[in-house]
Amino acid sequence: MSEPFVFDSRSAEYKTPFGAVPCGQFVTFRCRPLLKEDFTHCSLIFFHEFSGRTQEVEMACLGPEGERLCFSAAVAAPPEPELSWYHFRLWRDDGTGCFLDKTGYRSDTQFDSWQLTTYRPTHTPEWFGSGVTYHIFPDRFRRLSVPKADGLVGNRWVHEQWDDMPQWQPDPDGEIRNRDFFGGSLAGITSKLDDLARLGVTTLYLCPIFESASNHRYNTADYTHIDPMLGTEKDFDILCRQARERGIHILLDGVFNHTGSQSIYFNADGYYPSEGAAQSQDSPYYDWYSFHPWPQDYDSWWGIHTLPAVREECPSYVDYIIDHPDSIVRRWVRLGASGWRLDVADELPDWFIAKIRTALEETDPEGILIGEVWEDGSNKIAYSQRRRYLLGSECHGLMNYPFRTALLAYLQGGGAEDFQNAMETIRENYPPAAFYSAMNFLGTHDTPRILTVLGADHVPETREARAAFRLSPDQRAKGVALVRLAALILFTFPGSPTIFYGDEAGMEGFEDPFNRGTYPWGHEDRELLGHFARLGTLRRSRSALQKGTLSWIAANGPLLAFAREGADGRLVTVVNADRAEQRLSLPWSGDTATDLLSGQEFFPEAGVLTLCIPPRGGFLLG
Repeated sequence: MSEPFVFDSRSAEYKTPFGAVPCGQFVTFRCRPLLKEDFTHCSLIFFHEFSGRTQEVEMACLGPEGERLCFSAAVAAPPEPELSWYHFRLWRDDGTGCFLDKTGYRSDTQFDSWQLTTYRPTHTPEWFGSGVTYHIFPDRFRRLSVPKADGLVGNRWVHEQWDDMPQWQPDPDGEIRNRDFFGGSLAGITSKLDDLARLGVTTLYLCPIFESASNHRYNTADYTHIDPMLGTEKDFDILCRQARERGIHILLDGVFNHTGSQSIYFNADGYYPSEGAAQSQDSPYYDWYSFHPWPQDYDSWWGIHTLPAVREECPSYVDYIIDHPDSIVRRWVRLGASGWRLDVADELPDWFIAKIRTALEETDPEGILIGEVWEDGSNKIAYSQRRRYLLGSECHGLMNYPFRTALLAYLQGGGAEDFQNAMETIRENYPPAAFYSAMNFLGTHDTPRILTVLGADHVPETREARAAFRLSPDQRAKGVALVRLAALILFTFPGSPTIFYGDEAGMEGFEDPFNRGTYPWGHEDRELLGHFARLGTLRRSRSALQKGTLSWIAANGPLLAFAREGADGRLVTVVNADRAEQRLSLPWSGDTATDLLSGQEFFPEAGVLTLCIPPRGGFLLG
């Protein structure tokens, strides 16, 4: 803004407490214009979006502070969850004056206002945000034998070779149907639980595991059955029990906005013996879908005909998924899952998400609910509706795509100050529990592999070229160096560090399906894997990294440094994303500083630690 010392929403000198506040909490605001501007009055103007109410509060004049005049007001946050926007009005005794918003002083009313999130405090399980999450695409992680695809829903086929390229070319009709399978299974995941525990993993997030015609299984065929190629309900029970023995929770993917057209509910191809909505208007599932007219035309997810959209408001659907004592949400939690990640949360009504959370917590008070949202979830607008994901009745946390976006921009040559600003925006807008329960990641099944993103110097134009692309030795060396830095930040930042299977092993690939290759068992990048394992062990053993406070030390160009402080001390992450060595001096109270990743020791002088940080290098100092 044009006058940065008038108001700063992130400084305790101007606003306390920091960030989002509980319902009814008093918030103190201070505004400090220059004395020479001759303002004699100042007020806060709020627009409370959900209630539609405007509120103006005149601030008390506390008198001069040096060359400034201080105004102050303590304002009670709304009694109900709310999204409020505020700016200031300053005026003189003669009536002249102006407004103040995030851009500075202005005379018009096109305000860029500050945001105040008001939430209802509720219980958020600590195990998720404090721990390490491992994200598995089940068909591609580990197979113990080559399965048969005969007799299953969908025209499936199985790759004989584990290291084949996933099918990516369209069929003769020009469609990519995702019917090629590799045979990864739940038992295969169970067989690798010790490896995952050594990686520091405390949560396994599984892409959909229910019966489905496609390898990604986001077109659910039957919510009540494990897909036969993945195993049985007994295999699921074994996985959950053996994972719990190692301190690992299972997080399931809930795809509740749409089903598959080849499902027991829709049954477009008649695979199931019972009547689906596409076969009869007397089907118990007919009201789940919107036909216009039946049966040829119907609402579907983003117009994809194989993904008919459900009517979440249909009472029988709500009962089936949520309300019934043996509903899908409740049943799989009772069978061992510790929570749900909600696919396309933007396309689920707020009330529907709230009901899922109620059912989850009634079944397991320590269950976690994470939403797939690609933007700042505190102020997201979807389908012309401002969403309420984090205000206390819906999600505990969200997938943190803003973290990935800002981190990649920094590592690809952007300024560390931009990463800091992006993360402070999230920290300011989210309730603290939601900020610490964010699912942070470098990549997912919906994004290109992090090693390819950071190593490649271009993106080939054609899909055929992207399928054939492999990093050169120099590109791979650059990519690995930057992935190591990305992982260092990921594991030391608030929120659950989430590894997309194989990123720790050095897997490459552009967009789907090139990012969904099989895990390279026996061909891992052992050094990169060791780096992730060291970070995972530190995350699992140090409470400062799990739930410690965050403070910024440096964010300037290629240099980034921040601290986490908890009951077991203070740890400092230092990163240099540049191709040249960088120097950084920072206060240090101890006699020595040790890089917990390499064991290297540094010695401060007169309370100042001066570091020479290698090109694309970093430290975790304790």
